[in-house]
Amino acid sequence: MEDRPRNLRAMLTEAKDTSELMVDLGYAALFFTDARMAEEVEELEERLSELVHEMREVCVLAARAPREAEQMSGVLHVVAAIERMGNAAVDIARIVTHHLGIPAALLADLSAAQEVSHRVRVRDGSALAGRQLADVELPMEVGMRVVAIRRGRDWMIDPDGDDIFVPDDVLILRGSRDGINELRELAGAPEWRPATIEEDPAITDLDRAVDVLVDMKNVSEAAAGIAYSALLFQDQGLTAEVMQLEDRLDEMREQLELWVLRAAAETVDPSPLRGLLHLGVAAEEIGDAAQQLVWLVENGEEMHPVLKVALGEADDVVVRYPIAPGADLDGAELVGSALGDDTGFHLLALHQRGRYVYRPRGRVTLHAGDVVLATGPREGRTKLARQCGYRLVEDDDTGELELVPVAAT
Repeated sequence: MEDRPRNLRAMLTEAKDTSELMVDLGYAALFFTDARMAEEVEELEERLSELVHEMREVCVLAARAPREAEQMSGVLHVVAAIERMGNAAVDIARIVTHHLGIPAALLADLSAAQEVSHRVRVRDGSALAGRQLADVELPMEVGMRVVAIRRGRDWMIDPDGDDIFVPDDVLILRGSRDGINELRELAGAPEWRPATIEEDPAITDLDRAVDVLVDMKNVSEAAAGIAYSALLFQDQGLTAEVMQLEDRLDEMREQLELWVLRAAAETVDPSPLRGLLHLGVAAEEIGDAAQQLVWLVENGEEMHPVLKVALGEADDVVVRYPIAPGADLDGAELVGSALGDDTGFHLLALHQRGRYVYRPRGRVTLHAGDVVLATGPREGRTKLARQCGYRLVEDDDTGELELVPVAAT
């Protein structure tokens, strides 16, 4: 593999970003029935496997004393969880490459999500060719952000603003489905049309199974996002959230199996149902990997400093902010997951009326007293806090961040 990271910190950061990209691409390949996107996941698996192998070698060589061995054991634990998440992404992609079958109702439901992943190639002479990422401002122009660039056989994950688009670059983006065709026009690509699949009336009784599976996807992605920040900040509260989400995934998988088996008895050919069961197992596996990530926090294990540095360098973080009365977000209506004006944050979960709603869909109104769990760029934390009615203040002694009501300042 070219341009391999030279140290454990860099390898951990890249492995985390790669596994998350694989999950995004796996679901996108399924929703858009895109075999090429599914193949991208398997190519990334090779990259992740090499990273995991090298990290294990480094950990073994670095453990020269019992204390070092104990800390490196924690690093290996996190490495295994990252690998597990990547393997689950491959399982999702193989529903497409192995033609396992999936009901059209599920594809129609999930591919219409407000935030999706997409893949496009930059054509020579297009509006993107030769321009810097920062100059194009795709999040503002089309509502999509570049999460990776594939150039030949090399991958650039979390590209910087000064990276330049080159003809034949393959861009992996995430954001609003409504921006796909405008994006493709900028890249000089043909207009995109979603695959049309005729609904089979024999499987219309799968509506409840489809609803359960949509919830499993949302909950598993929320669990993964929250788990990394729980590990980074050694936060027992976030850890408890991950554990509850994993328990919920176990229950939902049992419900899914029940509805699929009942539906199988009603259809002549149950083969299209295999993909549902396969996807349910993969979603639960992502939740299990998230639970594995927070095991160190749950059990009070000492974390090696390299983990904090590596996870702290990730572009996206998770925050948990309450909404103050009279704040900009008090009474704001969300469509999709975008949170706040130009913050770059997306809603993972909303605590409202005494319960959490994970990855809320459709229109959601925020109220004072609600608590948002959101993921986004580190530099956007201060702006989001202010829109929630708070000022983010760093403690001079501990370095910890504190929310201070704007009215109190």
